[in-house]
Amino acid sequence: MSAPATERRWRLLPRSLLGRMLLLTLLVVLLAQGLSSLIWVAQLRASQLQGLQASARSLAHSMSASVSYFRSLPVAYRPMVLDQLRSMGGTRFFVSLNDKPLGMAALPITARKQAVIDVFQDVLHERLGQQIEVSVEFVSPDDLRIFNSGLKLDELPRSWAHYSLTLEPLNPPVLVTQIRLGEGEWLYIASLLPEPYTSLEAERLPRQQIGFIALTTALLLLFIGLLVHWQSRPLKRLARAARELSLGADVAPVTEGGGSEVVEVGRAFNNMRERISRYLTERSQLFSAISHDLRTPITRLRLRVELLEDEALQVKFSRDLDELELLVKGALQCVKDTDIHENIEPIDLNQLLETLAEPYLGDGRITLEGRALAPYPGKALALRRCIGNLVDNAIKYGERAHLRIIDGAEDFVLQVDDQGPGVPQQQMEQVFVPHFRLAGQQQGYGLGLGIARNIAHSHGGEVSLLNLRDGGLRVTLCLPRMAE
Repeated sequence: MSAPATERRWRLLPRSLLGRMLLLTLLVVLLAQGLSSLIWVAQLRASQLQGLQASARSLAHSMSASVSYFRSLPVAYRPMVLDQLRSMGGTRFFVSLNDKPLGMAALPITARKQAVIDVFQDVLHERLGQQIEVSVEFVSPDDLRIFNSGLKLDELPRSWAHYSLTLEPLNPPVLVTQIRLGEGEWLYIASLLPEPYTSLEAERLPRQQIGFIALTTALLLLFIGLLVHWQSRPLKRLARAARELSLGADVAPVTEGGGSEVVEVGRAFNNMRERISRYLTERSQLFSAISHDLRTPITRLRLRVELLEDEALQVKFSRDLDELELLVKGALQCVKDTDIHENIEPIDLNQLLETLAEPYLGDGRITLEGRALAPYPGKALALRRCIGNLVDNAIKYGERAHLRIIDGAEDFVLQVDDQGPGVPQQQMEQVFVPHFRLAGQQQGYGLGLGIARNIAHSHGGEVSLLNLRDGGLRVTLCLPRMAE
């Protein structure tokens, strides 16, 4: 199976924990109930077959006794006894004497019919002798013939045969046994099997059993759904708090609830949140102190440089101080741009991109393709700085920029294509390092891409580079749309 086909199949599965637990529970319940039902039905049919054979054997013994009685009667008395039996009605068998076996369309043989036929033949041969000529078959009541003249069941008086060969409103098959008593004399005996084997049909899974399976499955799914929903609520709160924390928002401690494992995860998250908050506060204080401490001696050194009489030496000192000040400003700007304390709010990315591209639309240096389908929850100023850095880099080093939006339910993707020389493959990751510049690039601090990637990382996204085949560089910003 190909990878795309496998991926499409996995996408059809529920994504939530509740959906997957319910699907797994449903499959397990159906499998268990199906196996137990198959075993139960197999045992039921085996016991029914044993009961059917016992009933058939009893009926065969009764029939053999009737045959023995008729064989014991003088030939002249046999029709008289049959007339008396028909006049009485309600007998177990319909019996007639014919001069030849009646030809009728037999029903197709099934396993149950064959079992009954085998039992009848065994009992009749055992009781009446192995040399006796016997014919046993099942016939539909519509095809049943009674006498040599070919009379049907409906053409006879109702008291003669209907009580023994019909069972309204059912239309069960009739067991017809024809036994040769002598030359030109065949004893015809027709009967129905006793209840509950009259129809000879194998019983399907009872409706009560199907209803029980459906009821137990529904109750189990309901209880599992409630349990998973109850257990997953703390996880949803934890996921929401983790996402807000990754965006730099001020997150309150999560409530520790649910199972012991979930409580342990919540406690660990709260401890991590406290450590991160403390670290961010200390880092902000540290860089504020560094900024203050460095600016003072740099300013003092500039004043002393102005007092130097040697102009050449003065120029050298001034150049070194400019470079030192540039490094300090770049480091502070990097921290400032990536550590933006903002509230998370829905951002209209279409408006943000149009605002950034508006100054360049007049001269055609920027083209915009596609639109965002929905607002994106994040930090407005941070994302504006992130996308602005990507656009500025494209204009600065590639002269023109083509912005392409690919928005979906799972993530927002922005591709920025320029017409510049691109980036050497071995330096793809180095360009994200602060103060790194490619050969021939002397503008700025070398912080734009690094800041953009840090902001993307804080939103759970990524910034990647790709050299285009026709020339130019493609910078891709991918921001996931995480479920609330």
